[in-house]
Amino acid sequence: MPSPAAISPEALPLRDIHLPAAIGWWPPAPGWWLLLGLGLLLLAGGLWLRRRHRRLRDRRLALAELEELARGPSEGEAAALSRLLRRAALCHYPAAECAGLCGEAWLEFLDRPFADRPFSRGIGRFLLEAPYRPGAEMDGPAVIELCRRWLRHLPGNDRRPRRNR
Repeated sequence: MPSPAAISPEALPLRDIHLPAAIGWWPPAPGWWLLLGLGLLLLAGGLWLRRRHRRLRDRRLALAELEELARGPSEGEAAALSRLLRRAALCHYPAAECAGLCGEAWLEFLDRPFADRPFSRGIGRFLLEAPYRPGAEMDGPAVIELCRRWLRHLPGNDRRPRRNR
């Protein structure tokens, strides 16, 4: 056997140490994909909650304004009720769906959440004629309660009206 000093380095079948290739940034590891998905879910959930909170706040404000109207009878109460319902509708439905409605079409729009059609066939007809008749008598508590029911049926997180069955 030859001595170790007699073996030349060229005769040995050894190679130099090779380092692995640098790790690329693409594609990311699965943990990064999960983190991205979680971030998008949190963002979408936050936007949904914000939108829902805004709609519920609008409903609460409309109900508070209705309570103010219910406390004291005023000269233009019918017109004020009609304006309140129209503003609430514009906050919760697309403008193209409700902004240009008047007369019977407006009452039919207000009847959408109810099966018994209280606006076009019941006490709600008061809102159609009373703003234009000075001194019109109204059944205040019944009309206020009907408006309160309608405001409570406003959609909270979407623009579709709910049906009361």
